[in-house]
Amino acid sequence: MAILEVKNIHKTFDNNEILKGLNFSLDEGKVLSIIGSSGSGKTTLLRCLNFLETPDKGKIIVKGETLFDSDNPSTLKESQIRQKRLHFGLVFQSFNLFPQYTALENVMLAPKLQAKEKNNFDAVKNEIENQAKELFSQIGLSDRMNNYPHQLSGGQQQRVAIARALILKPDILCFDEPTSALDPELTGEVLKVIQKLSEQNFTMIIVTHEMEFARDVSNHVIFMDNGEICEQGDPHELFENPKHERTKQFLSRYKN
Repeated sequence: MAILEVKNIHKTFDNNEILKGLNFSLDEGKVLSIIGSSGSGKTTLLRCLNFLETPDKGKIIVKGETLFDSDNPSTLKESQIRQKRLHFGLVFQSFNLFPQYTALENVMLAPKLQAKEKNNFDAVKNEIENQAKELFSQIGLSDRMNNYPHQLSGGQQQRVAIARALILKPDILCFDEPTSALDPELTGEVLKVIQKLSEQNFTMIIVTHEMEFARDVSNHVIFMDNGEICEQGDPHELFENPKHERTKQFLSRYKN
């Protein structure tokens, strides 16, 4: 069953159409990888899904609930945006950890703020801390919880960023080129965490330039070019037997 349906999404910046009517769906517990050249619209798509940008046209439906409909003004209210974002977790390519907080404090920050808004912080603070510590165990950084970001490697910082997204229990976890800011030797440790999440049936959307990883971890792959979906389908079929000429050209760069 589709947990996410994206229908006819358009986005324009300064008369430059970045997204040109995108349509796709994602089933619960599955992994979707989005590949394509820089500037093809991949990151803009993720930002629209996370409501960091507002699409100009189209629909976004999660778990049967219409979160965005350009033809329905009631879904466009700014006051609802924060709540809509909770359906999605986003891991940025540049980590975006707060340098003044420890790794543990970074992960606990958002749920603590939520609890304070609901006036139940005292009742749940121990639960939040226990959840955060459990996530550090999952990402293999229990011994680094009290370190500050500058005391962590890039790979470790990105793993903390993943834990920070997971603690809010999003329906869909999104990654925007999660290894692009890392040295090659650190890339593997982040990809290993994402691989484990896929084995636990987390629903994920991954924008990546790691073609082998996209092929092996994904249930579905989308190739974007110039703001459009040129081709999508089974990862092994798309990588081994691409149909669209533009897909063939793009993938030829990654062939040995």
